[in-house]
Amino acid sequence: MSKAVEIPNLDILAQELAAIQQTGSKRIALLGSRHVPITHQQLIEMMTYALVLGGNRLMTSGATGTNAAAIKGAMRADPNLLTVILPQSLRCQPKESRNQLQKVVHLVENPENDGLSLRQASSLCNLEIISRCQQLICFAFHDSHTLLQTCQEAEGQRKLVTLFYFD
Repeated sequence: MSKAVEIPNLDILAQELAAIQQTGSKRIALLGSRHVPITHQQLIEMMTYALVLGGNRLMTSGATGTNAAAIKGAMRADPNLLTVILPQSLRCQPKESRNQLQKVVHLVENPENDGLSLRQASSLCNLEIISRCQQLICFAFHDSHTLLQTCQEAEGQRKLVTLFYFD
């Protein structure tokens, strides 16, 4: 008896092939958990530094951990190629984040979300970020519900998604 062979979604394969062949710059969103070991933050910083040096536009949010590391790497490479979209206003961000965010050239605040929980505001913010990108790189834990939901939304919008798990 022969087993049925599952064929991967051809749209996803075509997207991945197109991404590999693309030589120009891309709009890349990078999102991830706030709770990240320092060694992982250093790797994320180096990766974003290289992506921006390659001419790619980077989008992220303003949280600590993954996003702060992405901002640091992008700022070192070319601050003009970085856009940070906050889930709420700058004044709602933790003090350690505000110091870094005040140096960002392209900073988008969402003060209309100040009355929402951070989880609700982050979900809306992540949707805005993926609507602006071609590719999403995400660093998450298996229980990072908001981030995993964002990855599913991005896939639903036919974005190329690369998901790394910390656990």
